[in-house]
Amino acid sequence: YAQELRMGLKQQHRAALAQAITLIETTHPIKKKTAARLLDSLLKDAAEDFAHRGPSSLSLRLGLSGPPGAGKSTFIERLGKHLTSAGHRVAVLAVDPSSATTGGSILGDKTRMPELTIDPAAFIRPSPARGHLGGVTRSTNEAIVLCEAAGYDIIIVETVGVGQSEVSVADMVDLFGLVIAPGGGDELQGLKKGIVEMCDMVIVNKSDGDLAAAAMRTQSDYLSSLKYARPRWHGWRVPVLRVSSLTGEGLENLWSTMTQFKSHMFSSGQFLQRRRDQQKTWLHSHLLDAVLEAFKNTSGMSEALAEMERKVVNGLVTPGSACDALI
Repeated sequence: YAQELRMGLKQQHRAALAQAITLIETTHPIKKKTAARLLDSLLKDAAEDFAHRGPSSLSLRLGLSGPPGAGKSTFIERLGKHLTSAGHRVAVLAVDPSSATTGGSILGDKTRMPELTIDPAAFIRPSPARGHLGGVTRSTNEAIVLCEAAGYDIIIVETVGVGQSEVSVADMVDLFGLVIAPGGGDELQGLKKGIVEMCDMVIVNKSDGDLAAAAMRTQSDYLSSLKYARPRWHGWRVPVLRVSSLTGEGLENLWSTMTQFKSHMFSSGQFLQRRRDQQKTWLHSHLLDAVLEAFKNTSGMSEALAEMERKVVNGLVTPGSACDALI
């Protein structure tokens, strides 16, 4: 089955890509092995491709985030259409927060990008966040590999909301952009400083009509606040760009800035270094998950855990010492 999917991806079949992503999202032990086989063979292919074609074989992974109401979906749709019309193939992985109580999620992103959904050169996949903090699941990281194998050269990872998920998205993309709507200075405090420090680019959306003046103000607010931020990459100052998803104004400039970023990072050697560091980060995150899983599945552990929980709840033991006793 893994071999069959690999051939399907090579021939750029959308159905094969959808099936492959479903396969890596599974928690079924046997299917997990198939998924691992598939990913291993794809990573080998990618390494050969890179040895053969050099940097041109690498896709550009874009992470986009921003507060609700910044118009991310519309912006991604416009950017996606702009790129597909220029001959690129775009995959959008939208990470949707799962509800912590029921585990369900809305997955409404496809309905919010109607034009891109029917574009043959684009692929949109909302993936539920399954209770991970902020929800960028490890499956998203692996889905990126699958999309690249299926010939998509621009991968956009969109997260919903502001918080932990941005940290994990920044750990799987080459360029992390923050999409904001024009607003007063309160926006600056509201958007956590950490996120602004992590981004490689700030995009002020909705820069049209009545909001054009506000967008300019927001742009200068961010430029002045970024002056004091420590540059994240050697030789790159975080640009603040205005775009309008309505009129498409500023998209050309935005894309050329993104291309500049990629070539700057590549020529300075930081591009591949960043990807290597990311792989390390993900290894540790997988380890944490696996160790916790193994710990919970130890025989007799669930009873001991339940007993300790009872003691902690009744105030007989502190959580810290309960943890030490369990381990």
